[in-house]
Amino acid sequence: MKYFFRRHVPPFDRLVLIESGSRHVLENLIPRLRANHGASQMDLVTCYAGDPRNFDRESGVVFRVTGYIGWAARKRLYRELLEREHTIGVILCSGEPIMTKWKWMLAARLPIKFLIVNENGDYFWCDRSNWRIIRHFILFRAGLTGSGAVRTIAGIALFPFTLAYLLVYTAFIHLKRKVHA
Repeated sequence: MKYFFRRHVPPFDRLVLIESGSRHVLENLIPRLRANHGASQMDLVTCYAGDPRNFDRESGVVFRVTGYIGWAARKRLYRELLEREHTIGVILCSGEPIMTKWKWMLAARLPIKFLIVNENGDYFWCDRSNWRIIRHFILFRAGLTGSGAVRTIAGIALFPFTLAYLLVYTAFIHLKRKVHA
């Protein structure tokens, strides 16, 4: 994650789109990126079979994660993406468990600045100037904001006691069976 500690925004020369959410979000985002930022060359990392509407195959390459199974294949994908010399990465974070491990591994491995896009198509830069937005985003996704926060925190706090109770109860039942047998 290059540029996390800098507010500098590199040029929108070569983008890599990481489609880890609903396809319609990306299909609506591509024209906005072209209109607002002049993004012309876009590559796509996806798990879906077809290409998204508005994606131009002439200006970009599609990388399907289903073709990169195993450690050696994943290393090949990282190498291929590094060779494309992207300046910006766009990650869909729409709250759906699609390509979760892939998107965060790519974010960690690619030395580019990332743009985080939510399910509404809103986006923000992943840098230290947006740390409050990032914190709220993470807390919201973890269920630690609003009225759900109390329930989530209570569940986490009570988990060790619940587990201990269940283990003691299970041990008691098994011991009782052994004694009666």
